[in-house]
Amino acid sequence: MTNALATWPHDIFLALKALNVDHVPYVPDAGHSKLIELCLCDNEMHALPLTTEEEGVAMLAGSWLGGKRGTLLMQSSGIGNCVNMLSAIKVGRYPLLTLITMRGQWGEVNPWQLPMGQNAIEILRLCGFQVFNLDDAEMAGEVVSAGGRTAFEANHMVAILISQRVVGSKAFA
Repeated sequence: MTNALATWPHDIFLALKALNVDHVPYVPDAGHSKLIELCLCDNEMHALPLTTEEEGVAMLAGSWLGGKRGTLLMQSSGIGNCVNMLSAIKVGRYPLLTLITMRGQWGEVNPWQLPMGQNAIEILRLCGFQVFNLDDAEMAGEVVSAGGRTAFEANHMVAILISQRVVGSKAFA
């Protein structure tokens, strides 16, 4: 594992801190585990586990209305769970920043992950997101910073897709 691959969660964490993100709802995910741990250990961030991804969409709308910034952490398979709830974000013109660990890409062997992984970008764009691809671990902080500025300063929906090449592929038994 290269140094960049080992440090990308920390680089993202620092970018979130610089963006003044203080609410981090997440669905437990191995790809986000180090970032989740960093957020949980920070006394200024409120990292909250969810049962479904769409809960995080509603939570972040409420956070924004309360004057707080947040970021939703999820896996690509959760995109489909959010589609209906995203209409509230679009109609309300709230910013939404989501960091999505991808499945169904590089080296995927779980057939259940392939459909959403292969269609994630199109689905997100149809919902009104600007999509940033994070394919290079060394660019993690910079990509999250740019995406966060677009979300919070332009009141826009931004999805950052963290490539399976960055996260690593999983075995499926």
